Amino acid sequence: MENRTLGRDGKHVGVIGTGAWQLGGADWGRVSEKDALDTLSAALESGATFIDTADEYGDGRSEQVIGAFLRSLARSGAPRPVVATKMGRRVEQAPENYTAANFRAWLDRSRRNLGVERIDLVQLHCPPHQVYTDDVVFDALDALVEDEVIAAYGVSVRTCEQALIAMRRPRLTTIQIVLNMFRLKPLEQVLPAAARSGVGVIARVPLASGLLSGRYTASTVFEASDHRSYNRHGASFDVGETFSGVDFATGLEAVDRLRPMVPPGATLAQFALRWIVDQEAVSVVIPGARTAAQARANAAAAALAPLSETTLRAVRSVYDELVREQVHHRW
Repeated sequence: MENRTLGRDGKHVGVIGTGAWQLGGADWGRVSEKDALDTLSAALESGATFIDTADEYGDGRSEQVIGAFLRSLARSGAPRPVVATKMGRRVEQAPENYTAANFRAWLDRSRRNLGVERIDLVQLHCPPHQVYTDDVVFDALDALVEDEVIAAYGVSVRTCEQALIAMRRPRLTTIQIVLNMFRLKPLEQVLPAAARSGVGVIARVPLASGLLSGRYTASTVFEASDHRSYNRHGASFDVGETFSGVDFATGLEAVDRLRPMVPPGATLAQFALRWIVDQEAVSVVIPGARTAAQARANAAAAALAPLSETTLRAVRSVYDELVREQVHHRW
């Protein structure tokens, strides 16, 4: 798998990594610990050397599963992946909660869950907008680097505006942003700015919560505990994290338009991942997986040939004609 630089700290990771939200709680349906460990093993064996999690996924379960995986690698002497976690969503979303004392408490918990002394990368997890301009917050993050609690820090953002504000911070290593065939706005300013500044880009929600896997139809029913059921209208958290903010029916129509573009021998999901890999400013894309087979299929997308200019224009046409009006102005 192609390796790319993960922002300003200089680490190199496989361009397709692993998102571990699915391995945490019930937001995607329950995954057993064995299946979770098998999924992580398959991803690593396939060249995915970056894992992204958060302290709120399963209220720490995702981190704990990853911690067990890291211990198994240590016992075998195998090289370990870069592990990033996120913090801040386990408390009321008020700017005054983003303090140095809270950061240390949250990270102590994450370090215990992961079984590490120093976390490779910690990201503020879509914090309140005021946090991005608060020097005290970023001074606290700088101190955590100096104290070797973390190796580097970044931010996971909701909007392109927040990404551009965050990139002004000289020690910021990465931004994480929704980027997929249904969310093209980051291509306009965010990715060029990241390339100029050396900030890494972590592309999340690459399959639009599974819509771009092509497996769903109008009759698909998700479990009540699945965010694709309970958060379609943003009842629990930002609706942009569920189906990328696209109406489900519109998403299905767009998927039907995209299917004929899929290269021979590839799946729609692999096509969607390859589209992201073709964005040169992206450091790593983090599709989720619940099984070893899904992890291997995700990684295989990196081996596809780059998409043609004709195909890239056709993808944009689908976005412009069906999706843009719903999402472009919002994030």
